[in-house]
Amino acid sequence: MALLGSFLVLCACSLELFHVEATQDTLSTLDSSFCHGGLEVIYPELDIDECVIIPKDRKLREKVSTVWKAPQIYFTRADKKKMYVLVMVDPDAPRRNSPTSAYWRHWLVVDIQGTALKKGQIKGTTLTDYYPPSPPQKTGFHRYQFLLFEQLPDAPVSLTKQETASRGKWDLQAFVTRFGLGKPVATLQFLTQNYKD
Repeated sequence: MALLGSFLVLCACSLELFHVEATQDTLSTLDSSFCHGGLEVIYPELDIDECVIIPKDRKLREKVSTVWKAPQIYFTRADKKKMYVLVMVDPDAPRRNSPTSAYWRHWLVVDIQGTALKKGQIKGTTLTDYYPPSPPQKTGFHRYQFLLFEQLPDAPVSLTKQETASRGKWDLQAFVTRFGLGKPVATLQFLTQNYKD
């Protein structure tokens, strides 16, 4: 019986390694209030559905920066008949207290079908390939923000030559205004810092 008890404790500890729980208790009120709308971002070992700080344990910060590819994006509230624009940016480049390169554009996908988005698939046109969150060393925490907009019907979305020349110093508000995207229907962010810090 003691052997069975020890086995069950060992199993519970092993299962805990795969369960990632990030808490909001260290987020500022401003950071925790950014998220709304029910957007979900899923990496292989990390399911983010609220504003969080990526925990340092289990090398999650290293994996999100160097190992994992683009996450799955779920938006169960997507309208099947509409198309969407997904933006991922770092407003803290190169550091939060001096964001001289903000917004740094990490990912931009347009023409995303609502039916696919409901299933966690990104079927659309990629204007900026996914670039993983990789804050420079000794620059503290960076916010990585995902913003989902409804795309106007029959309104192609594109980047200018100047915008395609660099990911940094992107005028997100000018982009939103240019294509009449309005306010995002859903937003999500996580905070992380360089995994070597």
